Amino acid sequence: MTLSKKLFSIILLCSAVFGTTLAMAAHHGDKAKPTIVEIAAGNADFSTLVAALKAADLVDALSGEGPFTVFAPTNEAFAKLPEGTVESLLLPENKDKLTAILTYHVVAGKVMAADVVKLSEATTLEGSTVAISASDKGVKVNNANVTATDIKASNGVIHVIDTVILPGS
Repeated sequence: MTLSKKLFSIILLCSAVFGTTLAMAAHHGDKAKPTIVEIAAGNADFSTLVAALKAADLVDALSGEGPFTVFAPTNEAFAKLPEGTVESLLLPENKDKLTAILTYHVVAGKVMAADVVKLSEATTLEGSTVAISASDKGVKVNNANVTATDIKASNGVIHVIDTVILPGS
């Protein structure tokens, strides 16, 4: 093969690869930010939450378009539950109860911290409302303290809480 044919082949190959990469980047341009689930899965402090989302078959739903606002309990928040509670909730026969608890942590729409502090309550995907209060001591959702805010995802926002909130409590 002559040098010019080799050079032409290399250019052709590079343009094909580069063109495919550009097309993929353009197609996924709106996905530059990770989803709520991807953020949680990438943070060791949310491993219990991610396990619960998987057990409740909510990964796809919270990876969807949204937008969602998630009040995300940390592993330490789950550890505050009575001994054996998490393990029990992860059992297949308790999927409905786990789903209700997890969807109680999610609000439809993207509610940033500046907007959360203006609310006194919010309706969750579970169907019930959570009480929201803001004071000089911080923001609370029911009995949980908000410890971090405005973690932006492609399909919403995460606010970290220090306690698992339960419907009807």
